[in-house]
Amino acid sequence: MKKAGVLSIPFVVVLLAVAVLAEAQPQAKIPRIGYVSGTGDSSNPGPYVEALRQGLRDLGYVEGKNIVIEYRGAEGKSERMPSLVTELVELKVDVLVLTIGAILAAKQATKTIPIVMVTQVDPVATGLVDSLARPGGNITGLATLQRDLSGKRLELLAEVVPGLARVGVLRDTKGPVSARGFKDYEAAARALKIRLQSLDVRGPNPDLEGAFREAVKGRANAVVTITSNPLFRNSKRITDLALKNPTAFDVRG
Repeated sequence: MKKAGVLSIPFVVVLLAVAVLAEAQPQAKIPRIGYVSGTGDSSNPGPYVEALRQGLRDLGYVEGKNIVIEYRGAEGKSERMPSLVTELVELKVDVLVLTIGAILAAKQATKTIPIVMVTQVDPVATGLVDSLARPGGNITGLATLQRDLSGKRLELLAEVVPGLARVGVLRDTKGPVSARGFKDYEAAARALKIRLQSLDVRGPNPDLEGAFREAVKGRANAVVTITSNPLFRNSKRITDLALKNPTAFDVRG
């Protein structure tokens, strides 16, 4: 497991895992991947599926012919993740591909099915793995550790926005990375003498307009976003609102 900044890398891990599993299986059995998307559903699995499909095709695996992908999507409702994971475990898929919202549920649900994770949080600090060098158990994959860049984002904002004194942090309070991400920004803000304003939204239909009104009311010079599934799905709305509010600039985090 290594740090990286691109989400396409974990699919290399998936492909290698599938290749090993395929070789070990009797010829009559077709390997199955269990894929859980936080934003998609069974008909629209999410933005990263095509990269997985293409990588499989490059290795000679054609979906529906010699490989099967079981898609499950939470449709932006993080509370659905555990049941979706349980469903795939009961199907006895050969490998699970999961994001942060489902990894903890999968770790509790199975000790034998390989889990390939894609996460933005520190997997050691959150107890997902023992260490980056030796993760242990049945979990491997990719940790982008984007939160390490929180301080750098604020530094760049301070350079772009003269007199930057207050920054709003847009976050989904139900999201699994919200509290941790806010703490990372707090540590960086103290060093830069910047005050933070928490702009809290909840659920699959967040009140983004209300959050930006609070940012303007609180005289925030900029807004950063702690990315989660509902906010990811509303990226265009967030950008549009940032453009409509001249005192608020949106920077993704």
